[in-house]
Amino acid sequence: MNHAVQPALDALRDARAEATRTLTDLIRIPSVGGTAAESEIVHHVAALLRAEGVDCDLWPVPVAELAARADFPGMEVERAEAWGLVARIPGTDPGARSLMFNGHLDVVPPGDPGTWTSSPWSGDIRDGHAYGRGACDMKGGFVAALQALLALHRTGTRPRGDLLLAAVIGEEDGGLGTYATLDRGWRADACVITEPTALDVLAANGGALTFRLRVPGLAAHACARTSGVSAVEKFQLIFPVLRALEANRNRAVDPMMRRWDIAYPLEVGTVRAGDWASTVPDLLVAEGRFGVALDEPVETARTEFERTVAEACAGDPWLKEHPVTVEWWGGQFASGRCPDGTDLVQRVVRTHERITGRAPAVVGAPYGSDLRLLTGAGVPAVQFGPGVGYGHCPDERVSLDQVNACAETLVHLALAEGDAP
Repeated sequence: MNHAVQPALDALRDARAEATRTLTDLIRIPSVGGTAAESEIVHHVAALLRAEGVDCDLWPVPVAELAARADFPGMEVERAEAWGLVARIPGTDPGARSLMFNGHLDVVPPGDPGTWTSSPWSGDIRDGHAYGRGACDMKGGFVAALQALLALHRTGTRPRGDLLLAAVIGEEDGGLGTYATLDRGWRADACVITEPTALDVLAANGGALTFRLRVPGLAAHACARTSGVSAVEKFQLIFPVLRALEANRNRAVDPMMRRWDIAYPLEVGTVRAGDWASTVPDLLVAEGRFGVALDEPVETARTEFERTVAEACAGDPWLKEHPVTVEWWGGQFASGRCPDGTDLVQRVVRTHERITGRAPAVVGAPYGSDLRLLTGAGVPAVQFGPGVGYGHCPDERVSLDQVNACAETLVHLALAEGDAP
């Protein structure tokens, strides 16, 4: 391991209290996707980096222009503005391979505050954990990457190749931030996304396509309901078919995905129907997400879904004449996999095992992420970060010990011979 690693590790360990304060500060910024706080938090991080003298590229993202492109990864909320941020420590060798740390700062809404022990934006520290929306997914991982970069910068410890930190937004609803970062021209020879993995190495993601079903009915007064057609009843014919489709697609899965009881989930998340309590509902709108298998083209997955819905409609007299329509909207997460031609996975595994004595598992996950955007752009990427299981939940939290262990691994990885696989 590079002999210069010890000063950086010492600086990292000396700054653990600072890291906790930074994490608390970030949690207290309610950076829900589409709100003004989503941009506020990017500027907050930029100010931290610039105060340290770190070279930063902060730019306004042309949201409308990017969203109009055919390969745009989708967006589920409106954004009046968005910002991109990349920090850079230049390497000592212009020909050496570069490494990027990538982390998103947007979060999902907190849900019912009454289900939380304290405010979703408290940033409370209890029992060695930081609490609040985004603590696990993924401000804890972002702080690990930020502190690793700052430890190198503060000690003047330069890696052989460039080290980048991409602070992105919009990951939760499609991937706007990483898409914009790639469009800006930022690339690296490898990338570690510090999403929560409990410090295992996630080398593949299934995809997730957001869909909308419109189920037609025929309105009538409820007192004469048999003269109408209930869209709710017709949806009852469709939902079991979707469950059967999910089961069929999960009969045989890639070995990377076998740890999950359902590797490629299909779920209906919202259902809305009718406009008056005593009227037969003439329309039901159901929205959900459809899991894409590893290496499965998005169009293939969409075609199977649409065919399944059409076949279900063909078996019912009303739906045969008034079929359910399928719309693909919002986040469109293709599957992604770290390519076989890189040793990035092995390098992260070896580095973490050398530090902790524990060899992390190498797995895939049943959810979409920015990994597929990076690998699709030719940047080998894995996910490796603190926390797991608490994202999007009440009392979301992340282990501070895992945040610190992740940061140490990232410092070692950045200074390893060759800097990146």
